[in-house]
Amino acid sequence: MSESARAVVDLDAPGATISRHLYGHFAEHLGRCIYGGFWVGEDSSVPHTHGIRNDVVEALRRLDIPNLRWPGGCFADEYHWRDGIGPRQERPRMVNSHWGDIVEDNAFGTHEFMQLCEMLGAEPYVSGNVGSGTVQEMSQWVEYLTRDDDSPMAALRRQNGRDEAWRVPFWGIGNEPWGCGGQLRPEAYVELARQYSTYLRDQSGNRLYKIAAGADAGDYGWTDALMKGMARNDGKPFFDAISFHQYTVPGKGWSGRGRATEFDTAWYYETLLTAKRTEERIRRHSDVMDVYDPDKTIGLVLDEWGTWWDVEPGTVPGFLYQQNTMRDALVASVHFDAFHRHADRLVMANIAQTVNVLQSVLLTDPETDELILTPTYHVFEMNRAHHDARALDVRMHGVGRRTLEDGSELDLLSLSASTKDDEALISLSNLDATQSHEVMLDLRGRRVARSAARLLTGDTVQAHNTAASPDAVDVRNHPIQDVANDFGHGIRIELPPHSYATVSLQLA
Repeated sequence: MSESARAVVDLDAPGATISRHLYGHFAEHLGRCIYGGFWVGEDSSVPHTHGIRNDVVEALRRLDIPNLRWPGGCFADEYHWRDGIGPRQERPRMVNSHWGDIVEDNAFGTHEFMQLCEMLGAEPYVSGNVGSGTVQEMSQWVEYLTRDDDSPMAALRRQNGRDEAWRVPFWGIGNEPWGCGGQLRPEAYVELARQYSTYLRDQSGNRLYKIAAGADAGDYGWTDALMKGMARNDGKPFFDAISFHQYTVPGKGWSGRGRATEFDTAWYYETLLTAKRTEERIRRHSDVMDVYDPDKTIGLVLDEWGTWWDVEPGTVPGFLYQQNTMRDALVASVHFDAFHRHADRLVMANIAQTVNVLQSVLLTDPETDELILTPTYHVFEMNRAHHDARALDVRMHGVGRRTLEDGSELDLLSLSASTKDDEALISLSNLDATQSHEVMLDLRGRRVARSAARLLTGDTVQAHNTAASPDAVDVRNHPIQDVANDFGHGIRIELPPHSYATVSLQLA
């Protein structure tokens, strides 16, 4: 039996622009994200370009990833960038005390990261070391990367083989200063961040977009403290944006998160409800910012988001390796719907993480070296037309709900839409684990010349891709039915259980 709902979309009333940077990524020195994920080294038998895996780059280029955040995460506040430049055989080793307590050789450093960004066509987002670093250290990193004359740091960059300065727009002033980044109180961090910001200067025409490290999930007091400390004496802001982190961790806390592939229907629904609560976090942080910045000139950045499960059996606990199922794909889809609705304030988001860690879009099999596209990867790919498009208002009617054990209610459909260049894209998620839902798209304001749909699903909510079964969750073309109505154009689409679909429109 199929449930029915109606969605009204006004195609002629575009709203805020959905920044492509809401589809950003995050690569930390954690587990096999960098070493074994992006980086295999120049002696590897895996096809690579100067040590960077070719298949990983090719897969990510198909997503048009807009930015990549590096080197952390918690790792950022123990990373000293000078240890990662110069001849690799001369670079000092370091202990990664946060993630596995392993020794790293600094083979992947600043030049390797910048080469990776160039290969990806992505803009670099560098997280600087506030926790154990210095103002001078971060200031000189900016100079090293972005200055093009004969300054001391520019000369050092040339000595290390790079003549031309890079363009590096995004700079994070520390990471999680309330936790692994220094255990600071908000007022202490604000004063420190103001000092750092003062010495992070634009060099050679490179405009820095400075992001102050913000709140843990729903700590709205931290956002309030940052906004209070935003203005300089000349009235200009110290920061261009402030961040916060929000992971999807169902239940009552970080203990007993559950397995990525072994869960029941009740835990599935609890996960989706938790994911949908991210929108409340975005809205409430935005409300705090509106008090000080009603014109929304300061951006909000969600630079760590995604699911966090218990690690896969037999893997190193500190490496945070987890599988990725159809459930994770739907977590991603409802996040993107929320991002689109709040695009007037939310300017960037970075999934944690890109390869082999947490809710990754890619997995590299350590036994076969095969590259695996996760269900989450496909949601990113299907949503590419939302990049820099303008959000459309969607009004839903007749949406079914699921009542959870604690009395909470979960809407079983999630939709968002956007338009750009005489085209539109509508994203639809059916969160119902067992039942199909029919949706009538009531399209108003512009004539639809052509339409087509794609569908992502698997046999079960636990379905996931492996080296042996790489297409257990995959994308296929999906039938839709054009229906005449009194307002313009109608499209009827049947969404199977636990599925994600996009409907692309050519507008006349």
